[in-house]
This record gives sequence, structure tokens and C-alpha cells, in this order.
Amino acid sequence: MSDSAYHLDTLAWRLRAIVGEENVLESEPMSEHTTFRIGGPADFYVVPDDPEEVGDVVAACREEGAPYFVLGCGSDLLVSDDGYRGVVIALADDLTNVSVNGEEMTCQAGVTLKEASEMACELGLSGLEFACGIPGSVGGACFMNAGAYGGCTSDVLESVRALMPDGSVQSIDIDDLAMGYRKSRVKDEGLVVLSATFKLHEDKPEEIRARMDDFTRRREEKQPLELASAGSTFKRPEGFFAGKLITDAGLKGYQVGDAAVSKKHAGFVVNLGHATAADVRAVIAHVQDEVDRQFGVRLEPEVRFLGEEPGEKDEEPRP
Repeated sequence: MSDSAYHLDTLAWRLRAIVGEENVLESEPMSEHTTFRIGGPADFYVVPDDPEEVGDVVAACREEGAPYFVLGCGSDLLVSDDGYRGVVIALADDLTNVSVNGEEMTCQAGVTLKEASEMACELGLSGLEFACGIPGSVGGACFMNAGAYGGCTSDVLESVRALMPDGSVQSIDIDDLAMGYRKSRVKDEGLVVLSATFKLHEDKPEEIRARMDDFTRRREEKQPLELASAGSTFKRPEGFFAGKLITDAGLKGYQVGDAAVSKKHAGFVVNLGHATAADVRAVIAHVQDEVDRQFGVRLEPEVRFLGEEPGEKDEEPRP
């Protein structure tokens, strides 16, 4: 454990009282909980069982002055080699209930997009096909308006139930979520999505499956799915494609340590086996500088960073 601004023993006692001793892990390596397979230990890794426990854990963190981070599937996250001095609240382990009412599907935040799209297909409900290969959670999809192959979360999202900064739980309609390209009110205001309701439409399961199979085939052909990564490393710059800019800059295969620009798809930085967060950051910085130098376009990371690097502040602070 590190020297932290909050009292570790007091916080540990409070967290265990809320979620149970078995659901509070100390010094938990975040490499076990991110698709990058990178990251040092978090002070606490907490698994709430229901939305009420999520609210209680957040309240305890705030009252004790402890930073916290809400984790879905860890699919767009790079955690520092030194870990995270705070509480990681993991939703993908237990917040996984799904209910269906006609053409509406309501998923708790921890449901994976793959699970949601598969269930919708089986029920003959169309709209989530684009999400079948996105390795994230429903909560994460609402946070960043996840999308692929011409579809995105805001196309089918009807509303979310969210934990607000004041501790209340509110239902927020899509029109009030300010969703855009890889952004939302959830992200801007630090809301915690507890569940989301999608408005889908009926279609033949076999036709839905055919579209999902097509997306899966295209993803497998073009993306380095055999290697650990956080998905697309950079946001799409207006008027350009990040992967093409990186390729044109001659950076395919550029490598620092065990982190490299994928030779299969230059939009991905991959972990070749034992990459560190510092390796990945070095690759990202070099790619940004070279693309900027050659084409005058500054690429913005889509990957989020958690935990401090030397001389830097955590880029994902929580109140």
C-alpha cells in the first residue's frame, strides 16, 4: 500500500461492511482486469452486488476522501505500472441483469456488449448488431458512445439510470445525455451508469445473425485480435483516419519494449507479451509527434489513462 491522503484501514473497514469481505481486494493487480493486460495494483478493487451497493461505495469513497474509478470491462484503459492510489469499483462482475419488455431491452451496466447483442439476436430484436465485437460493457458504451461499422450506442439508447454527483439516482433520457463522437454527459459530468434501456426493433433472428457474422468476419480480418490491446488507440481526427495517417507516416510496427503499432492495423497499439504502461505511452507519444510533424494532425488518444506516471497527474480524477 502507498502513503495516501485517506486512511486505508478505515476505508477498508467501510468497504467490507458494504459489499462483504470477499468483495474487497487489496493491492489487486490491474493487469488482471484490462484487455491490455497491463497495470500495477489498485489500493482497493471492490465488486458491488447491486446498484444500491454502488451508491454506498461511492459515498464512502467521497466521505473518506479517496479517489475512485468505475470500471467496466477495462477494454479502453491503460493503467500505470505503479497502479492506482484509490478504489476501483468493478461493475462487470455482478451488475449483469437483463430484462426485456417488448422491443425494449434494459441491461445493467456490467452486461457486456457481446452478451447484449447475442441476447437481442436470440429474441429477434435488431439494433445492437454493431456492438457484437466491441469488448466493452453497457456502462462503458454509454460513457463513450461506443460504436463500430456505422452504428453507435446513441442510435439505439433510450435512457439510462445513473448515480448523480449528489448521490441521487436519476433516469435520464437520450435527449439529455449530450452524446456525440466518443463523448457523453456521463463522461463530462462523472455520472455512474447503473443500467441502460435500448429501443430495438423486431427482425428475423437469422438476418440479425447474418449481419453480426459479417461484422465479426470483417473485424477478424482487419484487427489484431490475437494480441492484447485497448482497441482503437486514437480517436478519428476530423477529415482523416488515424490508421491511414499512422501507416502513411511509416509507423506500422514501430516498437518500444513490448509495445508496438500493430502491423495488421496501424490504429492499434498492441502488447506483444510483456509491455509496460511506460512502453505504451512512449509509442503513443512518438506516433502523435510524427503524425503531427508530417501531416499537421494531432492525434487524440481514445485510450483512457489511469494512475499517475512520474511528473504527471492522473488523467481520470474522480471527486
